[in-house]
Parts: sequence; C-alpha cells; structure tokens
Amino acid sequence: MAPHAPFALAAAAGGAPLLLRQLFDAETSTFTYLLADVASWQGVLIDSVYERHPRDLSLIRELGIQLVASLDTHVHADHVTGSWRLHRATGCAIALAAVAGAENVTLPLRHGDRVSFGGRHLEVRATPGHTDGCLSVVLDDHSVAFTGDALLVRGCGRCDFQQGDAATLYHSITEQLLSLPDHCLLYPAHDYSGRAVSSVAEEKAYNARLGGEADERDFVGYMENLHLPHPNRISVALPANLRSGRPADGGLEEADDWAPIERSYAGLPELTPDWVADHREALTLVDVRSEAEVQGPDGRIPGSLLIPLPELQSRADEIPTDRPTVVLCHSGSRSALATQQLQKKGLTQVANMRGGLRAWKAQGLPLEHP
Repeated sequence: MAPHAPFALAAAAGGAPLLLRQLFDAETSTFTYLLADVASWQGVLIDSVYERHPRDLSLIRELGIQLVASLDTHVHADHVTGSWRLHRATGCAIALAAVAGAENVTLPLRHGDRVSFGGRHLEVRATPGHTDGCLSVVLDDHSVAFTGDALLVRGCGRCDFQQGDAATLYHSITEQLLSLPDHCLLYPAHDYSGRAVSSVAEEKAYNARLGGEADERDFVGYMENLHLPHPNRISVALPANLRSGRPADGGLEEADDWAPIERSYAGLPELTPDWVADHREALTLVDVRSEAEVQGPDGRIPGSLLIPLPELQSRADEIPTDRPTVVLCHSGSRSALATQQLQKKGLTQVANMRGGLRAWKAQGLPLEHP
C-alpha cells in the first residue's frame, strides 16, 4: 500500500475492488484511463496525453497508486503521449505494440500478452486496421475493454493513413471486440460528441458502420468514402510518439524549474514545508492568516510577510517580485485560494505550502511567538 495515501483506495473506487477513472483532454478529445487494483494499490494508465501529465501524475500520487505501466493503444497522430514523462516520474513501464517499432518502449506488447497490475490483468488483443500497431486491452473478467481508436462509440477509427486498411479493421472489430460478451463495456480513446462509453450489445445493434445487418462490403464502402481532412497535428505527434513522447533533444521540458513543484489534482502548485524551510532565505513567505491568529499560540514563521486574505487583492503589490513567493495559512486551505488569486495577478513563481502551519509545526520547523 502507498504509505502517503490518507484513505483506503476502496473508498475512491466506490467500494469496488477495481478503481476506474476516465479522464478527458478537451483539446484533442482524448480519453485517458486510470485503472488500479484496490488490494495491491497497483495501477495502469491507458492513452496518456503529454500536456496532461501534471493532472495524471497528481491523481496517481493523491490516490497513492503505484503505477506499473503507461500503455498506449497505438502510435497516435493527434496528440503526443505522456508515457515518457510518466516513466521519468514513476519508473513505470512504457507499453506499446512491438510492431510499432517505437523507441524507449520497455514493455513491447503482442497479441495474447497480459499486462498485470496487482491481482488483476489486461489481456492484449491486436486490433489493426486504423494503424497496423493498434491494440485493444480487455479486463481479465471481460467486463470492460479499452478499444483505442479501433472501435469508437457508434463509429470507428479512420483507415486512410498510417498503414490503415478498412478490411483489416472490420475483422479486428468483429473478431476481437464484438465477440466479447454483450454486457462488456467499451471505452474508446476518443469521442467528439460527449459520448463516454458504450457496450458490445449497443455497437452490434446501432453502429452505423458495422452494426445491424452491415457486412464487410458495407463497412469497406463506408470507410473508403469518408474523405476526412488530414490530421493537423500528425507532423508533430507521429515522430514524438515514435520516441514514446520523449523530447527530441532527450531532455524534459518542465514549466516549474524554480522549485520541485507538485501540482494537486485541482491544479494547484504546492511545495512541502521542509523544502520551504531549507530555501526560505531565497523566498518571500506570505502568511494570509488574520492578525489575531498570528498573535495567537500558533505564532508565525520568522521573516514571513503578513497579508490577511481579505486584504490580498488590494495589497498584492507589496509582495516583492524579485524572488519566488510561497503562500501559507493554518492548514493550506485559505492559502490555496490566495495562490490562485496571485496567479491571476500575474505572479508565475508562486506556490502554496502544503499542509500550512500545522504541517510546518508538526515537522518541528522554527516558529516565533509574540
């Protein structure tokens, strides 16, 4: 079990033995999925997005999940994977179809393989046709499948680039996905109309491209006459994904280079009290508690600047701009709001002190009292 998680993972999973979270990137209409085995705290992330790495990593850390693998269902043409960043941050495996031939893959996958996390596993099924390296992964009890771009809600992936082939995709979908139990839930990698999930029974009945009485001839005729525009990000996404999301120069772009910022799932930049204590001579510490609190038994951090939260908007120009700012309060709650307010005023090097003065005091860090 992850030692820093303050609750049972089962609660986050709604009492179920498996946690499933569906995340969304609005810019590319991409779904990312976090799965975790409650008993072992081990998990897998499916189809991550490079720009959403802070969101994904913060959720993994807040839930206390040990990430086993970041798995991509194929080499995407519309967004860059976050697998390399997750590998750097957590040590997880980078999983992708072996046939894709991408660099930096540490867990090459083939049809019939298993990706295990704790006592659960995902069954790997090759579903080429959208690309020749497409995979779908099916939960061990066949209750859920993650279909990538092969099968979408009432649709499917296009077949007109990246070695796509309509006849191949038809057989992949009908033989590997629609052969699952009717009650199996299907989670796609994309949707452009607000549809999040479907089922085998629904797609067999209502998918206009291959459901109902449609056969291979109907499907191929449909797909060969879509006349879709070329993906506008393919020139960037494809080469980056063939490196598993690793930047071309081998480095890693980080927006927060002034401190070891950890972002909460709410998107708030945070720093730990011990790091703040070690670097406070180079920081401006802004205490947003009331004057009465500062004069009370809790005391204050030596050298901190007192600006009560109700006065922050009018007194923000008192905060020096030649050094980073760390905001604090009793518990980290009011200072979270203060951090957001300072960001809106244009401060870029600003963070909330996680846990506030309570955490500072619990670690035995220095305080002064009136």
